[in-house]
Amino acid sequence: MSMHDKEGALPQQTNTRRIRRLIAPLLLLGALALVPTLAQTFDNPFLIRLFTRVIILAIAAVALNFVLGFGGLVSLMHAGLFGIGAYTVAILSFHDFNAQPILIGWMGTANLAVSGPLAVLAAGGAALLAGLVCLRTTGTYFIMITLAFNQMLYYFFVALQEYGGDDGLQILGTIDFAGFDITRRVTFYYICLGTLALVIGLFARVVGSRFGTILRATAQNERRTIALGIPPLRYKLAAFTLSGAVAGLAGALWATGQGFVSPADMAWTRSGDLVVMAVLGGMSSVWAPVIGAAVFLVLQSVLSGWTVFWQLPLGLVIIFTIVLLRGGLLDLMMRVRKQDKGDAA
Repeated sequence: MSMHDKEGALPQQTNTRRIRRLIAPLLLLGALALVPTLAQTFDNPFLIRLFTRVIILAIAAVALNFVLGFGGLVSLMHAGLFGIGAYTVAILSFHDFNAQPILIGWMGTANLAVSGPLAVLAAGGAALLAGLVCLRTTGTYFIMITLAFNQMLYYFFVALQEYGGDDGLQILGTIDFAGFDITRRVTFYYICLGTLALVIGLFARVVGSRFGTILRATAQNERRTIALGIPPLRYKLAAFTLSGAVAGLAGALWATGQGFVSPADMAWTRSGDLVVMAVLGGMSSVWAPVIGAAVFLVLQSVLSGWTVFWQLPLGLVIIFTIVLLRGGLLDLMMRVRKQDKGDAA
């Protein structure tokens, strides 16, 4: 083979690898897109509600995994950021419904095109401020400080009696998107699915960029990146802020879909659930936490219908998966794929 042929083969191989990487997430998104059809076929509308929850929490899990799987940061604050996004939408809708000013001359809004970006900004801003403190620590100290921030946010919203306090806040008005009705189950489902696809694409681009390379290098050996003249805190703070903003976006969708928000949505156990989803799916991939979210919530739904002690079998499944499959369920998929190739050969 000539040198010219070799140079031409390299870009072709690169493009082939990129296409192969896209196949699995596209198949996953395609399978999720069939859920409303299956729900109608089997006359089971609960499937749409269940998988809407799966998709929204998958968005939050993908956001968390960006700093967990690629940044080496085990955050227990993401439930609080998720709750900030949810409460932003709910509080703005509350003031709009009651014609009660939230700021001078502004009665709030039920338009998600306005409240959604505000939820993202509020969660991202909170992540930025908390990150300035949390990211100066590492390891166990980082975990505990993020947990402390999450609990501070939790009790802050418990104390807001005007917005329901511990009982939560019911969204009485109808939330729209720039005048379009998005409250129909199927319509809202596909909006959430489209948002998930955009979030996966966003983080895939970031992880594959120079920024992502430095973030992964920082997670592996922070001292080496400092020796190279790269300020790791700046990159980790940017990653934590972006991750928190997307978690806030998931919270905004959660409030819209549920029509109700509660401090329970931002308890530290929710952060733990998101970590489990990321680990269960596989932390080495941007999209794998979607699998973790689907398996976690479907198992939770099925097992809770069988026994009141559903946490025990669910916990055993999670333990065995993590022990036997160090790379999560993605590792299992890769093993099956390699075995199929071996059998075909």
